[in-house]
Amino acid sequence: MSTLQVAIFGLMLGGVFALMASGLTLLFGVMRIVNLAHGVFILLGAYFAYFAFDWIGLDPFLSMVAVLPLMFLLGMAIYRLLFTRVEGSSRFGEMTVLLTFAIALIMEGLLGYFFTGIFRSTSPSYGTSAFILGDLFIPKGQLYGSLASFGLLILLWIFLTRTRTGTAIRATMQNRTAAQIVGVNVRWVSTISFGIGVAMAGAAGALMSYLSAFYPARHWQWIALLLSLVVLGGLGSLKGAVIAALSLSVLSAYVSDWFGPTWSPMTFYLALFLILLVRPQGLFGKASAA
Repeated sequence: MSTLQVAIFGLMLGGVFALMASGLTLLFGVMRIVNLAHGVFILLGAYFAYFAFDWIGLDPFLSMVAVLPLMFLLGMAIYRLLFTRVEGSSRFGEMTVLLTFAIALIMEGLLGYFFTGIFRSTSPSYGTSAFILGDLFIPKGQLYGSLASFGLLILLWIFLTRTRTGTAIRATMQNRTAAQIVGVNVRWVSTISFGIGVAMAGAAGALMSYLSAFYPARHWQWIALLLSLVVLGGLGSLKGAVIAALSLSVLSAYVSDWFGPTWSPMTFYLALFLILLVRPQGLFGKASAA
C-alpha cells in the first residue's frame, strides 16, 4: 500500500477520533472531570443509530442529528442528578472518577442485558464504497464521517467563541473561581458543558456505528484510546485533542501497514507513556502551579 494511501486512511479516521475526544477534553477543561463513562455514551449513540437503521432504515447521519439533542438532555439530567451532589467536596476529582466509573459499569451491564454481547454495526451503502482517484481510493464512509466530525467541531468552536454561553464556558475553563466572582453561574455552565460533552459522544457513536463493529464492553477500548489523545493534546485543550487525534491516527495507520493491525493500538498507548514522561501537561496544556 502506498505511503499516501495509508496517510489518507489515518486522516479519515482521525477526524472521527477528534470528535470522540472533544467532549472528553471539554469536560475536563470546565469541571476537571475525567469522564470514564465517555466511551459508554459513544456506545449509546452507536446503538441508537443501529436500531434506527435496522428498524426504520434511518441513515446514521440522520440518526446523528436526532442523537445530538437527546444525548444533550441526557447529559444535563445526569449532571444535575449526580454531580451537583459532590460539587462542594474537597475530593471532587476523585469522586467524579469513581462516579463515572460506576456509570460506565452500570450502563454496560444494562446494554449487555437488553442487547446481549454480540457484535453489531450498521451497513449503509456508502460504508463499503469508495472514490477512485487514479491509484488512490478514498472510502466514502470514512470521508463522510470525517467531514461530519469536522463540521460539528467547527460548530462547537463557533459556539465557544461567538456566544455568551461559550464565553462563560471558556472563562470557567481558564479560572473557575474568577468566573464565579464576575457573575458566571458555574453550576449552569457545568450542566451545559456536560450536556455538550455527552452530545458530542453520542454523535461520534452514530458515526462509529458503521465504521466499527461494537458490543457492550467495547467502550473500554474507546476510553483508553481517547484518554491517550486528550493527554497528548493537553487536558482541556480542544485544539490539542484534534491535532493529537489526526497525528496519532496517521501514525497508527502506518504502524498497522508496516507491522500488522495487532500493533496499531500500541501507537496510542506508547504516545501516552512518552508524553507523561517528557511533558505531563501535554502538547498544548499548561503546567500546574507548584
